[in-house]
Amino acid sequence: MRYSTACSACRTRRRKCEVPVPGAQCVYCATQNISCSRAGSVIHPRIKHPHPHPYQRSHPHPNSNPTSPVSPAPPIASHATANLAHLAHLIDPATVASSVPSVSSAQSPPSAPSAPKPQVISPAAVVQDKALCFELVELYFKYIHDQLHSLFHRPSFMLDLHEGTAPLILVYGMIALSARFSSNPVFAGIPRMARGEQFATEANVLLNLRDVSLATIQACVLLGAISIVEGEAAAESVFYAAACRIANFLDLPNMPTPDPLQREIHIRVYWSLCMIDVWSSTGVNLPRLMNRRHDVPLPMNESTFLNMSRASSNPFDFILSPNREDSLLAQNIKLNGILLRVNDAIKALTSDSTVTNIDETVSALSQELKAWEIALPPTIRDTPSNLHAFASQGQGRIFIAVHVSHYHFSQLLFYQYLDEQRRYPDSPTAQAFARKCKDNAVALSRIIDLANTTPGCDCFFNMLGHIIVITSSVFIHTLLFETDEAEIAAARAQLERNFNSLVTLRQYWPALEVCFARLKTFHELCRKSTDDTYRMDRWMLRFLTEFARPIDERERDEEANVDRWSIGNIGISPENWA
Repeated sequence: MRYSTACSACRTRRRKCEVPVPGAQCVYCATQNISCSRAGSVIHPRIKHPHPHPYQRSHPHPNSNPTSPVSPAPPIASHATANLAHLAHLIDPATVASSVPSVSSAQSPPSAPSAPKPQVISPAAVVQDKALCFELVELYFKYIHDQLHSLFHRPSFMLDLHEGTAPLILVYGMIALSARFSSNPVFAGIPRMARGEQFATEANVLLNLRDVSLATIQACVLLGAISIVEGEAAAESVFYAAACRIANFLDLPNMPTPDPLQREIHIRVYWSLCMIDVWSSTGVNLPRLMNRRHDVPLPMNESTFLNMSRASSNPFDFILSPNREDSLLAQNIKLNGILLRVNDAIKALTSDSTVTNIDETVSALSQELKAWEIALPPTIRDTPSNLHAFASQGQGRIFIAVHVSHYHFSQLLFYQYLDEQRRYPDSPTAQAFARKCKDNAVALSRIIDLANTTPGCDCFFNMLGHIIVITSSVFIHTLLFETDEAEIAAARAQLERNFNSLVTLRQYWPALEVCFARLKTFHELCRKSTDDTYRMDRWMLRFLTEFARPIDERERDEEANVDRWSIGNIGISPENWA
């Protein structure tokens, strides 16, 4: 596969990327007031640098800030005028930089020191440099593994790496994702977003789909992850589809293995594919490829898994492993099964005008999410003490990822009622479910803020950008329609912190430009009219679930004449609400 020279925004919209001046923004990004990955990093559209230094492009002057994806809004004739005007101001980058402390430098991956000239990185030389190679693979396990996917047993992989037996395609794939987090001087002068390109190219060259094996599955998942962070949704879908097809062909969970450790790795890879399939298929609006099998056990506790070794050949070590309910990955798998049904419910709502039982479906799914939370072992529940305990074991980031998933899936489930709450103020169902949406958005933002200030818990996985955009749209609803001054003030403050988190993520992931473009589009719709912005239609479905591509205001206009679902028979009593 040849990597495109177009910027991430033009790749995702499948249009020609025109750059009038070498090293500058492309025409589309300049007109949309978003940063252009073709230019190397975030660039202020009103300052022209025809030939910026590569290192300067990735490390702007401390007093300069990324341009906000949201342009100031003119006054509109409604009671929300003041809050909407403030919204345009608060997500201006200058406002964010002056009023919100950035993510602690002690928590963020340190910046690489500046260098007078950009260097050319040879992937082969990096792998041959044992210390550097180990550093980059460790960064992969620190910031990527168990947050985007769970494919490896870290101790045995590091042993293979030390002995020179780790498959090169896997090493290249890991480094393609992790190099952006490195502070090693070898990367000085190379924009963080561009550091993985050559490693990804090498991994693509080494991919052999005729090798139907676990290593090929793992390589395809790594290449799929690389594709999606570059904004290449089509390539991501193909790589993930290949991984799922091979796993199903091999019957991966039941495939003979030489030891219990390898059996557990197969189980974790299988469940990772099941989880990836849910959000990846939804993101490109394609059918799912994996069937969840009840005969496959959930993964074991993370600490137990990490303490296993290939030397343990007793099959009873696997069968008699401790209770699998205390595994963070197992809990995330359970949540992902609920997300599958949440996505189906939202899709049915926007594609089938005859749906009449949506309230009952939402109530049932709400009870499932509540039951999941109640059934959590005490040591896994969302408490500060549990977070610090997992952080001390090096598992703080996966703990955060599990609870971020819980709150995000919950806000997705109830999101449709933000519109119904305003249209049907006398509906107890709409009022209660809209409040649940906002409560989950608050909880989600709280745990992200906590992660950013807790050592060993800072999260930088790319999907967090999409989640923060959805959460921010909930807080925008509060600015526009709530009347409680304390709640409005809290929403303003949280929007500032959310925008600051997006700016932090933006330096690592090209696909964050899509997130900023979505935020800008959403604000433009609010600026034009607050009446229909939260209407649950096919455009809103794409906004909530199809994270891999930009969305356009014109697409919303095309939905205007489509019959929308409206609340009908409200027959759920409050005591049945979860």
